[in-house]
Amino acid sequence: MDKYNVAIIGAGPGGYVAAIRAGQLGLKTVVIEREAPGGICLNWGCIPTKALLRNAEVLSLFKRGKEFGFTFDNFKADYAVAQARSRKVVERLVKGVEFLLKKNKVDYVQGTARLASPKRIELAPSGQTIEADNVIIATGARPRSIPGLDPDGKNVITYREAVALTEVPESVVIIGAGAIGVEFAYLWHTYGSKVTLVEALPRLVPTEDEEISAELERSFKKQGLAFLTGAKVEGVNWANGVARVTVAAADGKREIEGRKVLVAVGVRPNSEGLGLETLGVRMERGAVKVDARMQTSVPGVYAIGDVTGEVLLAHVASAQGVVAAEAIAGRQPPRLSYVDMPRATYCQPQVASLGLTEAQAREKGHEVKVGRFPFRAIGKAIALGDTDGQVKIVADAKTGEVLGAHMIGPEVTELLGELSLAKLLESTPLELGWAVHPHPTLSEALREAALDVNKEAIHT
Repeated sequence: MDKYNVAIIGAGPGGYVAAIRAGQLGLKTVVIEREAPGGICLNWGCIPTKALLRNAEVLSLFKRGKEFGFTFDNFKADYAVAQARSRKVVERLVKGVEFLLKKNKVDYVQGTARLASPKRIELAPSGQTIEADNVIIATGARPRSIPGLDPDGKNVITYREAVALTEVPESVVIIGAGAIGVEFAYLWHTYGSKVTLVEALPRLVPTEDEEISAELERSFKKQGLAFLTGAKVEGVNWANGVARVTVAAADGKREIEGRKVLVAVGVRPNSEGLGLETLGVRMERGAVKVDARMQTSVPGVYAIGDVTGEVLLAHVASAQGVVAAEAIAGRQPPRLSYVDMPRATYCQPQVASLGLTEAQAREKGHEVKVGRFPFRAIGKAIALGDTDGQVKIVADAKTGEVLGAHMIGPEVTELLGELSLAKLLESTPLELGWAVHPHPTLSEALREAALDVNKEAIHT
């Protein structure tokens, strides 16, 4: 029986980061994975989709060729090449994760794990047993389905099958307009697919600030991308390889046709089959509940990432992984603020945010001041030919605390780091406004929006 200080079940962005940090801290560590290092994010989610979206961005620029002064004949966009490129990106990063695990003396074991006790893990199919002083559950989540639309991997698909497609669907109905839904909608629409987005809630990207959702809807309409909001899927019928999806909206029922249906209505935790119920680990709706140090209700058993049901993002899982490893090593890691975790969506225009929306801030009783600045007034955005969108900052009127920041526009996901640091350091709009931003850059929109909180923006 192998003995370790830490055993981690799952090698996704939470698990492998926790393993590396534990190794750095001198803990004898093993990570167990039933599929491939990097988990869903690296292999079937975050990374391959961003590679595909990069191709779509380049294609979008080619379509605007006359604006930039170039023309061409017999142009062809080969989606199979784009998909193959995305797999090469994945392969390179998987090898990088494997290297980092070895570098930090972390053992890697392939298999399906089950906890026989808080300190003993049994692996299938090998029958191997691993003993560890501490165990970290990092098993992630899997796509949810909706009644009558269970994914079959061919006609009704999830993001996993969508990433593997080597041809763009001629037509597709995407159910769910969160990050996954709007990203694939933009991707396939750019490559010529007839896409219809269907969202049950009243607006696209419904967890974002209302102004940001409205701006995305305007942009999608301008791009010719069809969507329905406040629309509930009631059923689907297939005939001759075409789905007829019945949707009930405010203006009545209608049928939407598509050769594929992508179900993008969220995920549910992978907590079954691990033996957690037998051990008495507290769970709610399948999510493993943890404290600020990522420990479960059973001493020595920790959980991180999507399986905890907190903010379901790769970088949150990584942050939780570091906290868990530090806690096991006897350190005092800082408490994570989930409301302030940066959120990024990579359709075009991009959407990025952290903290409270304006509506949430008012609901919590804050007296708020709001600063806004449009990218159409930013020199770099005009030079890029990409001026849709804005930066919006929500601040407490009494204390000056930045309660939330919400952005839509060119490369706004790259601007989140500054805002995350500002939030960590408890910066105010005054400090963000006084910080000198290089010109010409897109980041100037942050400064101007911060100044606009007190109606002192320069270029408006």
